[in-house]
Amino acid sequence: MSQPSLSTRDLSIRFGGHVAVNQVTADFYPGTLTVIVGPNGAGKTTYFNLMSGQLPATSGSVYLNGVDITKHGAAKRTRLGIGRAFQLTNLFPHLTVMENVRLAVQSRAGIGMNIWSIWSNHTELLERAQHYLERVALADRRAAYVAALSHGDKRKLEVAILLALEPAVMMFDEPTAGMSVDEVPVVLDLIHQVKAERNKTILLVEHKMDVVRSLADRIIVLHNGTLVADGNPAEVMASAIVQEAYLGTPEHA
Repeated sequence: MSQPSLSTRDLSIRFGGHVAVNQVTADFYPGTLTVIVGPNGAGKTTYFNLMSGQLPATSGSVYLNGVDITKHGAAKRTRLGIGRAFQLTNLFPHLTVMENVRLAVQSRAGIGMNIWSIWSNHTELLERAQHYLERVALADRRAAYVAALSHGDKRKLEVAILLALEPAVMMFDEPTAGMSVDEVPVVLDLIHQVKAERNKTILLVEHKMDVVRSLADRIIVLHNGTLVADGNPAEVMASAIVQEAYLGTPEHA
């Protein structure tokens, strides 16, 4: 098997006396979509935060392409190729939809982050931004201010920004949370498209079992911050420990 693009080794974090993530060791590979599941409070989002750099680890290590990045913050990890879409949107509310995406395109192109620069001279970058807005079905909202968007449209915009950054590792924290039934397919189709390219490492935190079934190549289960199951979806979801304790009651199945 090829070298993992992202790895954690005995990764842990404590908040006072509480161990939120407990010595989690896992490898994530290009071309594989891994879904991380578990009950509320299992440590899923905290584990994401440790990998993407939003939180510093108490102990353990994070590796990107075999290089130790444990001491790097979130901004440096983003530049190195880890992209993260948040459970709660992380956008510039007083800029337009287009401005949010073109900043991501500009960053990816390595151009200075001066949002007041004259963008009419950057036709190619504007076209790239428009391309990503079209992919998430937001082209008609390009001039709208983010603060005026619905929650679902904010989630779609966040996915557009993530796509525009073109990271090697893409992390989605409950990408369909708060979306209407009509909005969910747009984001799921996008993730399916990225997965089909087979060159990205994709990690997903998700509660909805229909989403897990449709997307997962692999499932990791966390409970009380500890990795308790890791394998192909059929085996993990059929295991007694997961059925009884970690994937919820039948209405979530």
